[in-house]
Amino acid sequence: MGTTNYAYPEVLVTTDWALEHLHDRIVRFVEVDVDTKQFEKGHLEGAIGWNWQTQLQDQVRRDILGKEQLGSFLGDAGVTPATTIILYGDNNNWFAAYAFWLLKYYGHNDVRLINGGRKKWAAEGKPLTDYYPLYPKSVYKILSVNADLRVTRDYVLNRLKAAGSGLVDVRSPDEYTGMIIAPLGMSETAQRGGHIPGAKNIPWSQAVNENGTFKSAEELQALYDGKGITHDFDVVVTYCRIGERSSHSWFVLKYLLGYPDVRNYDGSWTEWGNLIGAPIERQE
Repeated sequence: MGTTNYAYPEVLVTTDWALEHLHDRIVRFVEVDVDTKQFEKGHLEGAIGWNWQTQLQDQVRRDILGKEQLGSFLGDAGVTPATTIILYGDNNNWFAAYAFWLLKYYGHNDVRLINGGRKKWAAEGKPLTDYYPLYPKSVYKILSVNADLRVTRDYVLNRLKAAGSGLVDVRSPDEYTGMIIAPLGMSETAQRGGHIPGAKNIPWSQAVNENGTFKSAEELQALYDGKGITHDFDVVVTYCRIGERSSHSWFVLKYLLGYPDVRNYDGSWTEWGNLIGAPIERQE
């Protein structure tokens, strides 16, 4: 199946399309990896690298970048509001999807993902370089915020039992049941294990094929329908541990399946599992 099955197929590009457009002036390729050293080992020609730990998060508060911070960051990268940003990364586009969500939250118009990410590009033997390009700085002013793409802990608390709300825990089954609190080697974590009451466990990894590309719209819809997360919900909220895996599932639900209102709870389990008095469920 091709990308034409998706609700918004234009948000994905193929590796072949990327190769053909590496030198387009209005296009900026950006690599965002879980392993922040991957970019140094080789990347797409003309691509720049964003470090999710040091550049895409506020370094004092546990929060996303503010409007001025992100605007300044994009301007330093030579990006303008008219730039087409093509994101890709390792781990089947984990943090590339997070950057996509962040850019859409702050209203950037044209953002896309390379379907299959770094994994598919490398598997096909497409060229990589260690040259780091420099682009002239620009002025980037963020004029609006799409606040309905993000939710807070209070929003989740208030809607736990509300009709028309769907909640998706995209972590692994062991995290969902409380057997473990975080994936092995992950340092940012919570005091308690388990999941938010009422959440359905649909791991983000079930949305991708072995080569890193997204499954067909039919396969994805069957996956979510099978867990009761249908188009009938007024709003669907995704969460994980720190917000990156949930951004991946948010992307699937909103752009590939066309759910009308999908929001990312990026505070996720690191916040919820540390809250005094927050309700938690565990199940084997």
